[in-house]
Amino acid sequence: MSPSTEHGRPEPEPTTLPANRDGRPVSDRGDTVCVIGAGASGLTAVKNLTEHGFGVDCYERETGVGGGWNWRHDRSPVYASTHLISSRPFTQFPDFPMPDSWPDYPHHSELLSYFERYADHFDLRRHIWFGTEVVRVEPVDGDRWDVTTRSTGGYGPERTSRYAAVLVANGHNWSPKLPRYDGLEEFRGEVMHSSSYKDPAQLRGKRVLVVGAGNTGCDLAVEAAQQASRCWHSTRRGYWYAPKYVLGRPADQVNDTLLSWRVPLRLRQWLYHRTLRLTVGDLTRFGLPKPDHRVYETHPIANSQLVYYVGHGEITPVPDVARFHPGGVTLTDGREIDPELVVFATGYLPRFEFLDPGLLGDADGSGRPRLWLHAFPPGHPTLAVAGLLQPDSGLFTLAHWQTVLFARSLRLRREQPQRAAAFASRAAAGAGQRYAGKVKDSSRHWFEVGHVDYLRAVQRALDELED
Repeated sequence: MSPSTEHGRPEPEPTTLPANRDGRPVSDRGDTVCVIGAGASGLTAVKNLTEHGFGVDCYERETGVGGGWNWRHDRSPVYASTHLISSRPFTQFPDFPMPDSWPDYPHHSELLSYFERYADHFDLRRHIWFGTEVVRVEPVDGDRWDVTTRSTGGYGPERTSRYAAVLVANGHNWSPKLPRYDGLEEFRGEVMHSSSYKDPAQLRGKRVLVVGAGNTGCDLAVEAAQQASRCWHSTRRGYWYAPKYVLGRPADQVNDTLLSWRVPLRLRQWLYHRTLRLTVGDLTRFGLPKPDHRVYETHPIANSQLVYYVGHGEITPVPDVARFHPGGVTLTDGREIDPELVVFATGYLPRFEFLDPGLLGDADGSGRPRLWLHAFPPGHPTLAVAGLLQPDSGLFTLAHWQTVLFARSLRLRREQPQRAAAFASRAAAGAGQRYAGKVKDSSRHWFEVGHVDYLRAVQRALDELED
């Protein structure tokens, strides 16, 4: 499809550069910025970059906006009952509020309609190449980038364009993190990752083992409690479970009030423990393991129903899996169980297939980017990642301000190169800095941030750009 047909606007004639290392011609896009992905972070990036005067080409591998929140997309992790775990005011973009008539915790279908209206309101679709995947992103000529694309699925020829900057917004909840267990290959039951779970019919009438205690694992355990003939929920260690409502309000709104009052962490921890004792009491009496960390050292699990179904005997808490065998599972406490279906709700790993990992500071090959503000890689001031965060609130506001910061840093490069170079040095020095309290060192917590601390850090960076 030609750009003019797809975007509804004539495409400017590009300048043809010498062929790249593969012998293909390179189209020079001048000062245009490339955005990869048209989910929440990609859409706000397109909006903020265009508002700061930049041309934008956005490449989206699927046929619509919404990223992981679009259940039609192959890589979408959402299932039929998926709702927000952060409340509406703490999830919406700061310049595009969700309707007041919506519930506190909207359904994923409402989120998709929100993104579609956002794209239409700010006229973003004309910048997006749908059905186009990025194959490679390579640095050239200092701080410029060659971006090679093709039709999703590998059909048609590849095309390489040269951009002034690249913003990556391909999401980090689509590449499953699968555990390894002895004997798993011989297990005769059904095994799936939670990314393949879509509908309660997949659980109905079966003996189900859910492995993993994140928000998705707890949601699936609750669904299995209602649909399966038997549900075991395996967790490696204890977690803190937070109700979605406290004092009649969404829990994140109550917590944010405490943060705005600058209540010390220890006092907030005491208040949380006090509230827990007054409501559900000691969770170990239900068979749930005692947490090995203080609350807020990891983000609590937002689920109001798990304890309810555990207390009613519909969910049986069990420890970690020791090994599989053809007819069942041996747990670390020696018990044997016989699930027909095992669901691994074990999370995801970030993947940037089109980028050399070293460009994002992954020097040790662990797959963990080392970025300033979880967005800016050292040594590459025209490259950024948006949305690579696990906040204690909604993500969209944080991604909005990340992309505003990137847009303003690019504008500074154009208007005041010396100041921009000093700012880039600051970014390099801050790579890998944490924006949360003491957290567990596991891939699940790589990108955890406290949203108040994080937004204050972004504001300081914006102030530095304006000085």
